[in-house]
Amino acid sequence: MARSDEDKKRITVEIHNRSYTIIGQEEPHHIRMVASLVDQKMSEIHEANPRLDTAKLAVLSAVNTMNDYIKLKEEYSELLDYIKKKEEEDR
Repeated sequence: MARSDEDKKRITVEIHNRSYTIIGQEEPHHIRMVASLVDQKMSEIHEANPRLDTAKLAVLSAVNTMNDYIKLKEEYSELLDYIKKKEEEDR
């Protein structure tokens, strides 16, 4: 067995009333947290759109999550630029 396979962890989580087994190198508490956030996002969208089937709900959740992610990346990049400019000014 490859070293990376030995490091992989298996954890079962529940998302939108379904069980999923996640296999990866992250710690179980991290995987649970991610699953909980996905479940929360799906529940939030489901409350606003109760007639959506699971596939559409999952896609909308992914789109919303990626939108949030891109905004955070842009803010992070702007913050790094700001810090770099401040450091250059202080020299």
